[in-house]
Amino acid sequence: MDQFQLEEEGYYEIYKNAGVRTEIPGCSLCMGNQARVEANSTVVSTSTRNFPNRLGDGANVYLSSAELAAITSILGKLPSLEEYHSYMNNINTMSEDIFRYMNFNEIAAYKNAADGATLPTVTIETN
Repeated sequence: MDQFQLEEEGYYEIYKNAGVRTEIPGCSLCMGNQARVEANSTVVSTSTRNFPNRLGDGANVYLSSAELAAITSILGKLPSLEEYHSYMNNINTMSEDIFRYMNFNEIAAYKNAADGATLPTVTIETN
């Protein structure tokens, strides 16, 4: 749902033009086994796992919240405490708009799809 909305609003195109690489959400274990970063890179990841060489040979991986990852992507570096709080003050003022993505029932494309959906009939036999 988030991918659809971000594509609709043009954010993925902005990310692409900025050279940002996004991965599909998941357990992230596949990231370490398939897609690898360049050797000795520094990575900010919103995954839940971190161990030596997980994302690439000699890669330094910092686990973070989505907010910290966003701030880091803007700055191109891990923020200082002051920078973090400055950006979070701005992010918090937008929280009502940011978290609207959680309201599937308010997104027209999803509402239209749900209104037109049909469910198959299921028969359950009991002994």
